Amino acid sequence: MSIMPNDIETRLLEAAPAGIQFRAATDDKSVATAWCTLASSDNLLSVGLLLKRMGARLSTITVFQPKAAAVPKPKEGEEPLPLPTFLGGTPQDGKTYEIDYHFDIDGDTLTVTAHVAAGGSIDSLTPLYRAADWPERELMELYALVVRDHPNPQRLFIDPSIDNAVFERLIPYSTLVNSAASKSIWEKIMAQTGAPS
Repeated sequence: MSIMPNDIETRLLEAAPAGIQFRAATDDKSVATAWCTLASSDNLLSVGLLLKRMGARLSTITVFQPKAAAVPKPKEGEEPLPLPTFLGGTPQDGKTYEIDYHFDIDGDTLTVTAHVAAGGSIDSLTPLYRAADWPERELMELYALVVRDHPNPQRLFIDPSIDNAVFERLIPYSTLVNSAASKSIWEKIMAQTGAPS
């Protein structure tokens, strides 16, 4: 039997007045899974607080960069089409980050998604959920993102003398963890450096 409240979408919308996209599914064993995309990443903290009051636990945080949206080339004499955006207006430019916060609500799962432009920032959930501490610190090391008001923003793994987001500059971390073939990674490096492949 699903524990997810029937009015979860209404509650999330109240906590995120900029808007949300919401969908939910229940499997044949009555386990519910829901996804909530925020129109504004500035609503994350209020959504986190709502979920805390509901007894939700933060399981983990994942981050990746969705590929740029395909935009057809304009015909001669036509204006170029605008780049598509995610809910809330963040561009689908291949540089924007999707940050997914995976919550457990008594065995059911709710994933809250926020889109943040490269070089942008998002509020820390560590004051509400201790489980956010290391994932938030790690995302600051690996990506060009700032987690606002993190209580301990010290590095976890990478030497402090190395600039943040080193993987994004050399080999995009999202490419590396997606198990891309070494040939395609090498071709990407060669193309970015202008060296012949």
